[in-house]
Amino acid sequence: MKKQFARLLTVALLIFFSACSPSTRITGSWADPTVRQRPMENRSVFIASLTRNIEVRTKLENEMAAQAATRNIKAVKSIETFSPEFYQSLPTKQQLLSQIQGTGVTSILTVSLIKKESEQRYVRGNTQYMPYRTFGWYGGFYNYYNYMYPTLYDPGYYVTDKTYFLESNLYDAKSEKLIWSAQSETVNPGSIDAFVKEYPKVLLAQMVKDGLLAQ
Repeated sequence: MKKQFARLLTVALLIFFSACSPSTRITGSWADPTVRQRPMENRSVFIASLTRNIEVRTKLENEMAAQAATRNIKAVKSIETFSPEFYQSLPTKQQLLSQIQGTGVTSILTVSLIKKESEQRYVRGNTQYMPYRTFGWYGGFYNYYNYMYPTLYDPGYYVTDKTYFLESNLYDAKSEKLIWSAQSETVNPGSIDAFVKEYPKVLLAQMVKDGLLAQ
């Protein structure tokens, strides 16, 4: 009984810590060598989520703007700058920059999905095997059944893991020069809301690490 309880407790703890662990992580980043002399606090940024999914674009830009506000960074969102018709065709460079620079921002932050992968894996059932008990089953059918019962198991099943690889780039709004770039992977985000809550925080933490923002 104690062993069974210990196993259940171990499984419960593994599920708990798995659920609490972040699904998004930065896999690599780069910053302009002079970026530490140009911190982003008290600056402004144009946020553009480069996706056709209007729900993702809206929720992600809203959350990124909210996170920017915690650092005294004024954020202008593409969803409030570009009309729906603006996305119907590729704008010229002049059209795009004039729209963005007209907002008075000093930098541009883009977020784009660069790759998506799906991988199927097999999850084993909860097989348990009891150690051999010498002649334990010779007392009758029930004794044998009672002995063999722990070897029964729940069947395994297949799950599909989805991994999203994203890239975030920060540009100087005037010169278009790349200031900072980071790539990340998100595994099984669960929901759009869960993703948009986590991703901006992960980006912010990396910006602090790379010197764009103060501790």
